[in-house]
Order: sequence, then structure tokens, then C-alpha cells
Amino acid sequence: MTELATSFEQAQVRVKQLAKTPGNDDLLELYALYKQATSGDVSGSRPGMLDLKGRAKFDAWAGKKGLSRDTAMEKYVALVDRLAR
Repeated sequence: MTELATSFEQAQVRVKQLAKTPGNDDLLELYALYKQATSGDVSGSRPGMLDLKGRAKFDAWAGKKGLSRDTAMEKYVALVDRLAR
């Protein structure tokens, strides 16, 4: 396992131990970076108008399209580091 993959896994544990819950924008960013790092570019169709939460998550992930797996991991770790301060 690479050092980056190890840092990414540790960040996933640390994010669950944050003193306070991040705001919606940070939560969407965490979700999008996690999905991009683990699943690659978004797939499937955009959720319907009535599924506001699903639509927001889909849009956040779609905004990361083309981002490499390693870059997504690096950005995820950096965001968790910032939130943990």
C-alpha cells in the first residue's frame, strides 16, 4: 500500500472523529472527493428534482470529473487536515 493510500485511509477514520460536524459545503466536498478517489468519474443519471440531497451529492461528484484518483486522495486528506484544526 502506498503512503498516499495509507494517509487516505487514516483521513477516513479521522473525519469520523472530528469535534464538530463540518458544514454542508465541506460535507459535499468530502463526499465528492471520496467518491472520485474510490470510484472514479461519476456514472449513472442525475437524481430527479425531488431528491435534493441526492442531486446535490451527484452534482458535487460530477464537479470532480477528470480528477485523478491520487489527486482526489490528496485533496481529501488536505481537507480533513484543515477540518481537524
